[in-house]
Amino acid sequence: MSATQEHRSLLGRRTVVAAVGAAGAAAALTACGGGSDGSGGSDTVEQPGSGGKGGEAIAATADIPEGGGVVFAAQKVVVTQPQPGEFKAFSSLCTHQGCAVKDVSGGTITCPCHNSTFDAATGSPTGGPATQPLPAREITVEGDSIRLA
Repeated sequence: MSATQEHRSLLGRRTVVAAVGAAGAAAALTACGGGSDGSGGSDTVEQPGSGGKGGEAIAATADIPEGGGVVFAAQKVVVTQPQPGEFKAFSSLCTHQGCAVKDVSGGTITCPCHNSTFDAATGSPTGGPATQPLPAREITVEGDSIRLA
């Protein structure tokens, strides 16, 4: 192999390695993005009324504690009872990076990944890195049954 051919081969390998490295870095940066740009959060966050089966009963009203709530992982929804007899529902996916929220107590929904907190009555962020509210989910209360709309 001549010196020119060897030089071209080396440049070709370097170009491929650099391109693969740049693609990997771009993927890593995309995965670390967190919705702080005001665009509405991560693409993995559910929109209101999406997911779940329409009319699916998910809980009895007695299952949702006053001032607290319950996370339904399979349906990706959190149901809260901010005031006696008032039920709210939100996506259970944190708007910071899409982690599932885990705890609802004292009027606060908490995400364990980066400690974002949300108001259980409105879904608005109250602390942590999340800047966008949890998207509302539609529910209906029929008697003592709570259903996804």
